[in-house]
Order: sequence, then C-alpha cells, then structure tokens
Amino acid sequence: MMNNFEFHLTTDILFGRNQEDALKEKLKPFGNRILMTYGGGSIKKSGLYDKLRNILSDFEIYELSGIEPNPRIESVIRGVELCKEHDIDMILAVGGGSTIDCSKAIAAGRYFEGDLWDMIKYRKSIDKALPIATVLTIAATGSEMNGGGVITNLSTNEKLGFGSPKVMPKISVLNPENTFSVPKFHTACGSVDIITHTCESYFDKVDALLQDEFCEAIIRTVVEYTPMVMENPEDYEGRAQIMWASSWAINGLLRAGKNDRWSVHAIEHELSAYYDITHGLGLAIILPRWLRYILSDETVDRIARFAEKIWGVKSVNDKFIMANKGLDRMEDFFRSLGLKLELSEHGIDDSKFEIMAEKAVRIGKLDRGYVSLTKEDVMEIFKMCK
Repeated sequence: MMNNFEFHLTTDILFGRNQEDALKEKLKPFGNRILMTYGGGSIKKSGLYDKLRNILSDFEIYELSGIEPNPRIESVIRGVELCKEHDIDMILAVGGGSTIDCSKAIAAGRYFEGDLWDMIKYRKSIDKALPIATVLTIAATGSEMNGGGVITNLSTNEKLGFGSPKVMPKISVLNPENTFSVPKFHTACGSVDIITHTCESYFDKVDALLQDEFCEAIIRTVVEYTPMVMENPEDYEGRAQIMWASSWAINGLLRAGKNDRWSVHAIEHELSAYYDITHGLGLAIILPRWLRYILSDETVDRIARFAEKIWGVKSVNDKFIMANKGLDRMEDFFRSLGLKLELSEHGIDDSKFEIMAEKAVRIGKLDRGYVSLTKEDVMEIFKMCK
C-alpha cells in the first residue's frame, strides 16, 4: 500500500530549441544582478556562453567559472563571497548537475551564518535562498527540477547531500541542442545516472503500480535512445527524450508514496569521495553488483520483472534465471557504452573498502534500505567490483 505523500513542483520548464531567448523576460522579476555559474569552459566552445551574454546584455552579470565535477565546498565558498560582494539577486547555473548543485549550495549559503560545510554536513535548515535559474547542458542528475544537491569535501573525503524546497530552480531551460557537444563518455555516464535514479525508486518494498510503470518507461527510454545519441551526437529526438527522462527520474514523481531508501548512491558517494571518479561511472560499477548481491527469495520477483520489462528477458518459471540474465544484459549494455566496470581498471584497490563501507552504511542509513546492509555486506559488494 502506498504511503502518504506530498508532491509539489514549482519549476517553470522551457523545453526545446531556442528557449534561452525567453530568459530576458523571465528573469526580470528577480532583479538585475546575476551570478552566472559554469564549469570548465565547454559553454564557450559551443557558443552558448556568447548567446546567453547577448540575450542578457541588459543585466549586470558576474561569473563563477571552473566548477568541478563532484562540486567542491571551496567553489561554494567562492560563490557565496561573490554573492555578498556584488549583492547578487539571482543565480543562473549553466551546465549540468555539478554546476546546478553547487549553485543551490551557493544560493542557500548566501544567507547562512556559520561554516558552509556545516550547512551541508549537518543538513542545517535552509530558510532562505537566492532564486536560481538553470540552462541545462547535460542530461544526468535531474537537478534542474528538484530541490536537492550533493557537495564534496575532498579534505575530509566526504560527499554529502542536502536539500530544501527553497533551492528548487525557478526556471530551467531544457534545449536538447545544448547537449549535442557532450562527449560520449559523459553521455554514457549521464544515462547511467538517470537509470540508477530510477532504480532507487523502483527497487522498493511499497507496492505502487503506477510509479513502477513510470520507472520502467523512463529506463526503457534511456536504454533505447542512448546508443542512438552515442552514434549520432546531434540526434535531436534522442537527446530530447533522454533530457526529459532525466528531469522526471528524480523530481519526486517516482518516489511518491514509496519508502525512498536509496542504497546505490550511498555506496557510490563514498567511492567518488575517496577516488573522485565520475559519478555515473561509479554507479555503473555499483548498481549491477548491488542487485546481484541482494538477489534472494525476497527480491527475485522484482529483479525478474526488471529483467523482463527492461532487458527483454523471456518469462520462465525460474525467476532466478530471469534475474541473472537481466543483470548480465544490463552489464553488457553499460560496457557497450564504453564504460569499464571493474575498479581495478580505474586504479582502485581494496585498501579503502572498509572505511568506505562503514561510512556508506552510517551516512546512508543502509540498515533501512530496500535490503538492509551492514558494513560487511557493502565490503562484499565492493569486492564484487574488483
């Protein structure tokens, strides 16, 4: 039976070609001083930077560039300093999940009194934040239509989530053409991120048929269109389908009425906190091994359904055979995207398995997950990834 839930979306989505043109009028009510945030400069190579500067020529724009993948607390601190120095009215995040997550932390940090890492680590109440708009350049995290984010502190090997309705983007431009230039590796990692977000809601003990059907549709969409855009990066329809799937995978729709106990992300966050690997790659390594590890009489029906509905495994009496065939096909799919699924292929040994497992269980509360996991369980999952 579904749990009680509240579902409320407030983001104004501008989807399609040239939707950036609407930003001039859309942003006016929020003020004149904008902090534009972005990453390593790909938006300048693609021409998006110049396009936005021209559209927003009437605004007073300041910039925070160089936001990292797995965004760092240091970037948040720099952004907050800029907001205070220039009395910023609004943040325009141009990029993917890392840029948007960092911008959310900056928006909240602008009004936070105290150590900004404490705001993240101790999930301090966010009572006020600067308004945020986004121009999405990669389909992956869904941060363009939710109130959550993840920030990394490499000095303490911590990668932690935070969230508040106050940092939900006010406006998000989703122009699939802005994802044409995304490299194959990052396209693949983004698609795995979408799949894993969906799986975190799908593998749940609450019986919610409609949400499960939504989950299956989103994953099938990503599985169908990702190879197409890998082959032809300027396939507009493929990029559009994946971009829209990304937004709906983690905006609250799929987890509505469910327990919402994420396990795979909790494990992966420790991996990328210690080794700073691309988030989607870490998920590709962890997800199939987690599912194999938790496969049991209790979970086999759900994993077998996943195998049939997503990976086309024919229904047979032995559900374990179905489940394992499905997981084989999922791993094959990830590898077909060029992703290497062994930790050793990325120079990662077993020296940190114990500390990563301990932190994943403690921080991620994995004892309350879809299947309860101990430190020893997570260590075994890491060993399966070697």
